[in-house]
Amino acid sequence: MAENDIDWESIPFELTETDIQNIRLGDEHFVPHDWEELKNIIATNNLSILKRKPSDLKRYILWTNKTKAKYGSMTNFVCKERLHWTPLPSSIAASDPVFECKNERPFASPADYKILRNDWPYGLATGITHLVVWLKTRISVQQPEGFLLPESTELIQGFVQKTFIDRLAKEGIDTEDRVQWFKNWVGLQSVRGLDHFHVLVRDVPETMVEEWTQNGSP
Repeated sequence: MAENDIDWESIPFELTETDIQNIRLGDEHFVPHDWEELKNIIATNNLSILKRKPSDLKRYILWTNKTKAKYGSMTNFVCKERLHWTPLPSSIAASDPVFECKNERPFASPADYKILRNDWPYGLATGITHLVVWLKTRISVQQPEGFLLPESTELIQGFVQKTFIDRLAKEGIDTEDRVQWFKNWVGLQSVRGLDHFHVLVRDVPETMVEEWTQNGSP
């Protein structure tokens, strides 16, 4: 698919400058993010330069348009087809969905979150797996941009430590520099109605990834 195959008037989410440049350059000039680059991007919160392979991004644009046309929104699709969560009847179409929760505190109950593979991961070097943690509850952020508050960063880090790093250590796997996470701010999110953040794991056994994603928690 060439650049001129894209209807620039019907892009379903905001493209970053990096996205636009990548589409114009094409796959032949694409260099996947390696682990060290990802560490720097996350450490500096320069998340807008995260990129997908141009051909994947074009497919993602087309798929998103078709999905939104069928389900009404990406949030509806993710709830119904990926998470299998049913919003409460009190939720209205014009607002974000509200769910019955076992515990209002994020991560307090495994029933209130799920871990899934990212269906449309960023362009990552071989050996890096991209996961997404979806929550029924909301993580507190600065409004309106959606930047994490210090206490929210601490909350997520605690979950990542317990769920991913400690779990790898239990299997005798060296956890040094093995797991990273980040949360996109609102302007970078393509699914804004559901709270979520991203986890990247490097060179971990596939059995561990399957365990994390089978039921949404280990």
